[in-house]
Amino acid sequence: MSDAEACRRIAAVPVNANATAAAAAAPVVAPCVQPGSAGASSPAALGGAADGGCAAHAGPAGMGSVERAGRPRPAADLARPAPACLDRLWRGRERVPGTLSGAAVLCLVFLPFALGHALSSLLRTVNAIVAPQMMASVALTPAQLGFLTSAYFLAFALFQLPVGVLLDRQGPRRVQCMLLLVAAAGTLAFAWGQSFAQLLCARALMGFGLAGCFMAAVKALSTWIAPARLPSVQGYLIAAGGLGAAAATLPVRLALQFTDWRGLFVWLAAACAVTALGILLLAPTPPAAAPKPFSWKVLADVYRHPVFRKTASLVLIPHTVFFGIQGLWVARWLRDAGHYPEQAVAWLLYLAMAALIFGAIAVGMLTEWAARRGIAPLNVAAAGIALFLLVQFGFVCNWQGGYSQLAVLFTLAGTITGIEYAIVAQAMPPALTGRAATCLNLLIFLGAFAVQAGFGRIVACWPLDAQGRYPVVAYQAAFCVLLLLQLPGLLLFLLRTRRARRALAIQ
Repeated sequence: MSDAEACRRIAAVPVNANATAAAAAAPVVAPCVQPGSAGASSPAALGGAADGGCAAHAGPAGMGSVERAGRPRPAADLARPAPACLDRLWRGRERVPGTLSGAAVLCLVFLPFALGHALSSLLRTVNAIVAPQMMASVALTPAQLGFLTSAYFLAFALFQLPVGVLLDRQGPRRVQCMLLLVAAAGTLAFAWGQSFAQLLCARALMGFGLAGCFMAAVKALSTWIAPARLPSVQGYLIAAGGLGAAAATLPVRLALQFTDWRGLFVWLAAACAVTALGILLLAPTPPAAAPKPFSWKVLADVYRHPVFRKTASLVLIPHTVFFGIQGLWVARWLRDAGHYPEQAVAWLLYLAMAALIFGAIAVGMLTEWAARRGIAPLNVAAAGIALFLLVQFGFVCNWQGGYSQLAVLFTLAGTITGIEYAIVAQAMPPALTGRAATCLNLLIFLGAFAVQAGFGRIVACWPLDAQGRYPVVAYQAAFCVLLLLQLPGLLLFLLRTRRARRALAIQ
């Protein structure tokens, strides 16, 4: 029986003569109005009947209940608007893509999601600064520190495919809100961790919670921004991540003068929770689209897409090296090989993050400039990867007197790797952008986990000196292995480009 029919039957029940006086004294029940019909009120005005059922104003306490589809409901329940308010809050304000002004997109879409991405970058790299305090407090070995930090990448990677499906089905607004609350819980647990096992579990929970930060932002931007503007806007998004990573260097170093690393993580947990609430309140919701069911064939089609494969073969391994080394081992290399004090390391990392912000914006602008002149974004990426490998060659050669320059240039050149998100997003249909981006992220963060943990294993093959430092040759060997892993991708791209030019010349 429908809700409307139930209301009509209730209203049509005749009253006998003995009930006439009681009926006259009872309050008049408002007629049932279905949402969407003429004169329909909002769910809140109907006492919280957000799902289209009957709504009535209760009389004095204890005067019975209203029948709804055969189930009695206390009249007091009908006067509570909280469920309807929560339902409207969860659904959000529906807007049609293309109707928001530039200022609205900036304030309601870019800034909230960019803040989430900035927090993700901060929590990903903050261990590089708090590592000495953590190792002294919990008695961690260097191998445990490397595995603990890289656990973030492993958890992050394992949750990428579910995040992609959730983003395409539920939208970035809801997914990002819930995951940031999970990240807040993981960060708080990390602050209270007393052993390596507890810290490892908390770090993994942080990785799960922050797994959708960048992908949700990419999904939201690709929904509300024209495709031609995506490279530059995603450059600004990566720059926002650079701000978060920059906050994990010198500002964190200064904050540790007023609190310890545990207090710092408590504040970061609060920041995650506040950002989750801000996204839920501000971000708009596009009209619901037909959900695409999950299937392994869809994921296989993403991985088989020619643009996806060409982009991954060139940029994927350099991207994993950038994430894995920049988040931990550059700082350790400066301490061990360059003998820099902690304050100088924090300052150099801060400069490197400033270079990341500049480089991300420059990459986006350069990509759009090249596209207007007929230069493919993948060609821009190849030039940047070549520069990135040249910087790593400086690490292998142990460029004397250039340690500080190499640390900054590594981050500046590494920003080119972020271009692959824009290339993949432009090539995929809108209904698959979430899954395509998370498929790419799955490979990136699995690789970053392997790079970060493997780099530590290679370095640990050499003994520590009296000051607790690893020798320079240990880092030279580790960077040499990484360089050899990245070279084939660039050589394969150059070979493909040469063959394509020959084919055009023959035609």
